[in-house]
Amino acid sequence: MTDTIATASSPPLQADAEEWRIRCELAALYRLVAHFRMTDLIYTHISARIPGPEHYFLINEYGALFHEVRASDLVKINVEGEMVDTGRKPPQRVNPAGFTIHSAIHMHRPDLNFVLHTHTAAGMAVSAQEHGLLPITQIAMKFFGRIGYHDYEGLALNIGERERIVADMGPHNALILRNHGLLVGGPTAARTFNWIYFLERACQAQVAALAGGAKIITPSKEVCEISEKQANRTYAPHEDLAWDACLRLIENDPIDYRT
Repeated sequence: MTDTIATASSPPLQADAEEWRIRCELAALYRLVAHFRMTDLIYTHISARIPGPEHYFLINEYGALFHEVRASDLVKINVEGEMVDTGRKPPQRVNPAGFTIHSAIHMHRPDLNFVLHTHTAAGMAVSAQEHGLLPITQIAMKFFGRIGYHDYEGLALNIGERERIVADMGPHNALILRNHGLLVGGPTAARTFNWIYFLERACQAQVAALAGGAKIITPSKEVCEISEKQANRTYAPHEDLAWDACLRLIENDPIDYRT
């Protein structure tokens, strides 16, 4: 990945260079999710792990719209849901449901440094379909055999649900929360954005195809498996190129996300 974000600005708060880089990448994720209209007012979240023995992670302040998020606004929190920067003025708040879902992944999947959750119309629609995501498009085949499903248990306020979320996600990078929405995780901001963008597109295409009423064509299992490998091995190195291209979309926002 290029250093476009990392060298764009210097930390205006008490954060070392690595934390500041993660803050800027996370703020960029928020802005891009807003740009591509995958938001639900203030009610979904993207989080990032901060390296270190403290097991801190960053999440958006409750009440901020995604297109407003800046690196310095992100809230540092521990796995117990307690804010670390308690001296910030005005005081910051986080959504307890967001903490439950995201902390579950961060606590048990050290390979996933970023976690992104959405409530898009297409994502919610597919989450309510018994068959889940169908391998009926090239984009959907990227997720063939690589997505988990978690049954709806109500608003994610029960800490005990964390274990079940992790179990249902298994070794995958993507999870469909039944009757709820989509969740993806990745080792980098670039990969995380790539996965949510294409999972969302796959859901949009599925909803449109099923609405058409015609018979749906599904490729063979062998073709789906080949397509999955091509998408995730052959084209994975291009994720950084797509990420850098998308950053240009938010480069001239009225308020710089890197502040």
